[in-house]
Amino acid sequence: MKKRILRYVKHITVTILVLAISAILFGLYHGASLHYSDHPSRMNLDKEGPYVFYENDSTLSVNYLRGNKNEGFYTSTKKYAMQSEILGSCYFPLEDSSFDFTINTTIETPQVVYNDGYPIVAISDIESGYKTFRDFLIAQNVIDQNLDWTFGKGHLVLVGDFVDRGFSTTQVLWFVYKLEQEAKKHGGLVHFIIGNHELKNMQAKFGAASQKYLAVSAILDKQQNDLYSQASFLGKWLASKNAIEKINGLIFVHGGIHPEVAELGLSLEEINQISKDHYYKAYFPKPQKTPVETITSTRKGISWYRGYFRGNISQEEIDVQLKTFNAKSVVVGHTVQSRVTALFEGKVIGIDVKHPKDYSKSWPHTESEGLYIKNHTMYRLLHDGTKEML
Repeated sequence: MKKRILRYVKHITVTILVLAISAILFGLYHGASLHYSDHPSRMNLDKEGPYVFYENDSTLSVNYLRGNKNEGFYTSTKKYAMQSEILGSCYFPLEDSSFDFTINTTIETPQVVYNDGYPIVAISDIESGYKTFRDFLIAQNVIDQNLDWTFGKGHLVLVGDFVDRGFSTTQVLWFVYKLEQEAKKHGGLVHFIIGNHELKNMQAKFGAASQKYLAVSAILDKQQNDLYSQASFLGKWLASKNAIEKINGLIFVHGGIHPEVAELGLSLEEINQISKDHYYKAYFPKPQKTPVETITSTRKGISWYRGYFRGNISQEEIDVQLKTFNAKSVVVGHTVQSRVTALFEGKVIGIDVKHPKDYSKSWPHTESEGLYIKNHTMYRLLHDGTKEML
């Protein structure tokens, strides 16, 4: 009897272990991780900023947070005439470091199609990871240790979701803004493609935003949706960005192109404009089927589509859509891959990987990846600066 009980317990234990190991392996395959540590400086709000708002047609207010929980918080504010040269500085608590930049109140609208043959570095889904993003660009020789642009006339393409799920959203956005200015001096370009999480922030959907930014807005005596509204400089700057672009024959879009979007008969410029016109309009399906409904849909829309990775699109459909837009491939983020991946005979490139977090530690440890394109050849970029041909 005792032996039978022991044998039964042994079988149960082995079964539980097998199921547990299988569940862990399944989770790891699908990108799951165990979060086990947070750095205490993640909620340090002293020197946080700048938060820049339009007071009226001629005046901007530039705000930095000061203080701490023990002594209280306050806002340091200066007002500037619209055409002033405004020097900004963005503080990063984790390293007690900062970077400087100049705010140009003229916001330019980028074009949609580029064709110049210069090399491309693309990365997506940084999710508020300033240090991760910065260190990756240094490793790839896009910038140097002083954060100065070293990529010449190259294209740096940011394929959406650079906000949310972290504590460095403000640092990431101002860093992208600084990179734009740096690249322009050397004839290079930074392309910030709007992803679904940028849309969420513009549309006041803060479910994935850190609680830090609720605190920030409260100290500023504002609502959280004010941080990226059209009355904020960063909001107006974000609203100027495209949701889809074609660079040297490659389409860059956060989610992808659903076959129904390709069938609309619209140009990339028209698709992009419809998307931009609805950045601040939350999507809810309407009874009638219109181009707007398709392009802005949270299932089929260009910033949301996941069909390339779910087996519900064919090679023929991809070939047709690329022919429609006279493109060689489409590069997307949004759907996590274990590594930068080429699918559908190299016609679809998925570059969303799990990047390390600035303030959080998790298991298994992850490393950043990106995409490099030069002379029509694609390479997988690894975190240490090495390249592997796709």
